[in-house]
Amino acid sequence: QVQLVQSGGGLAQAGDSLRLSCVASDPSWLTYAMGWFRQAPGQEREFVAAIAWSGNTDYTDSVKGRFTISRDHYRNALLLQMNSLEPEDTAVYYCALSRTYYGLGTDVGRYDFWGQGTQVTVSS
Repeated sequence: QVQLVQSGGGLAQAGDSLRLSCVASDPSWLTYAMGWFRQAPGQEREFVAAIAWSGNTDYTDSVKGRFTISRDHYRNALLLQMNSLEPEDTAVYYCALSRTYYGLGTDVGRYDFWGQGTQVTVSS
């Protein structure tokens, strides 16, 4: 019954910014641990950013200083602000939620629910 619906992303040039949004059908779920993952063609889904129940955040090394994960309770949304985009950021991005884990989940297996994915393409 609870769904995660993504929007944002699209086409960008290197150095540009994009913001991804993940809206939860049940706003109370925004208090759980949530994260962002991405998957490039032919690659495994990889960790990008996570936010814990406490509000603490974690990022994969390649996006530290460029990406910011946050919650927007007014819009019932998980956000990923992506600055200084690079061609290597090109992938399908997925938001995820865990109902049982309260920490900073970096593994796909930690999460129970996923958004539908949204394409981010960055050109040189």
